[in-house]
Amino acid sequence: MSFPLSLEFFPPKTPEGAQKLRATRQQLYALKPEFCSVTFGAGGSTQEGTLDTVREVLLEGVSGVPHLSCIGQTRESIRERLASYRAAGVQRVVALRGDLPSGYGMGGEFRYASELVEFIRSETGDAFHISVAAYPEVHPQARSPQADLDAFQAKVSAGADTGITQYFFNADAYFRYREELRKHGMNIPIIPGIMPISNSTQLLRFSDACGAEVPRWIRLRLQSYGDDVASIKDFGADVVAHLCQRLRDGGAPALHIYTLNQTAAVLELMKRVG
Repeated sequence: MSFPLSLEFFPPKTPEGAQKLRATRQQLYALKPEFCSVTFGAGGSTQEGTLDTVREVLLEGVSGVPHLSCIGQTRESIRERLASYRAAGVQRVVALRGDLPSGYGMGGEFRYASELVEFIRSETGDAFHISVAAYPEVHPQARSPQADLDAFQAKVSAGADTGITQYFFNADAYFRYREELRKHGMNIPIIPGIMPISNSTQLLRFSDACGAEVPRWIRLRLQSYGDDVASIKDFGADVVAHLCQRLRDGGAPALHIYTLNQTAAVLELMKRVG
């Protein structure tokens, strides 16, 4: 039996980007993803692009899953968005608080993702499978690990079906986190988010920004390769394939791949995972 897999894309900003993403998706559909999720820019930057891309994915015969962030949104704007998702045939959403764009006040009628989940359930019942974000290495803005668990508990209590994690490179962090959740009675599936490594500068910048820890030995190895792109890609595919294998062996329910709209690194990674 093949292992369940989902893929994440971001909405393209140009017609050329849209064309490139169509070609990328066609190649990655060979992996038979359960669904493809599409990110959503807070503050309005790519919100229409999200639905356009999801519609294309649905027309291509794959389950398209929009991300929905609630920062800066009103109940009415979320209600309209949910209606347009249902009309398009969407059956899953990823409900997030979303990042605050710089210089952007809190705004809107929602403060937390749990309030968004609660609103989706009250408006649409069980029409959507709702995924929420999970943080094995603790949310970078959480006051404490316990506060982070409490925030996740609020999302589960509000009606979340599954958690999808921030990417990580330490399998033990995931196993420990899952154990903690179970101990506190949170038994929804927690799907590990996986980031293929193909560009070390980009990876280290992303990781510093979102609080994902790149273990020192990985960081040093990547830096030691300098501009040797082939070595970076080979080492990255090896490290992440080993991580995926450990997660599968340890009972992870599925894997969610952050594709960054790229093909080669994802296909190479999955080839090594088998």
